[in-house]
Amino acid sequence: MANTVQLSHSLQGQAGLPNYQQLKEDHDSAILEAHGVPAGATVIRMHSPEVYTTPPSDHIVWSLCTTLYFNVFCLGFLALFFSVKARDHKVIGDYNSAASYGSTAKCLNLTGLLLNILVVVVIVVIVVTWTSTSF
Repeated sequence: MANTVQLSHSLQGQAGLPNYQQLKEDHDSAILEAHGVPAGATVIRMHSPEVYTTPPSDHIVWSLCTTLYFNVFCLGFLALFFSVKARDHKVIGDYNSAASYGSTAKCLNLTGLLLNILVVVVIVVIVVTWTSTSF
C-alpha cells in the first residue's frame, strides 16, 4: 500500500528530517481529469482577492507640494514618506501595500491641506478684526 521514500543518510542526519511516505493513488483517474487537460498534468489555479486594472495612486506630487508649502505638524513630510513607500511597492508589483500606503498619504495630505486652509482663514480673520478695531 504505502512505499517509504527515504532521504540520504547525510541529509537526514543534518536536518533531522523524518521519513515521508508516498501514498499510492487509489483514485479513479477519470474523475480527476479535467476537460482539455492531458492526463497526469497538474493544474494550479491562483486567484488574487483584489485585481487592479490600473495601479493605485501614490499622490507623490500632492505630497511634495504639501511638504514644500506651509507644513503644519510635519504632515507634508509624513505624506511624502508614505507616497515614496507607495511608489516603491507599486514598482515591485505589490499593489495591496501600495494602495494602503497611498491611502495613508492621501489622508495626511488632506489633513495638512485642511489645517493650512484653517490657519490662513484664522490669520485673515485676525488681521481684518485687528485693522477694523484700530481705525
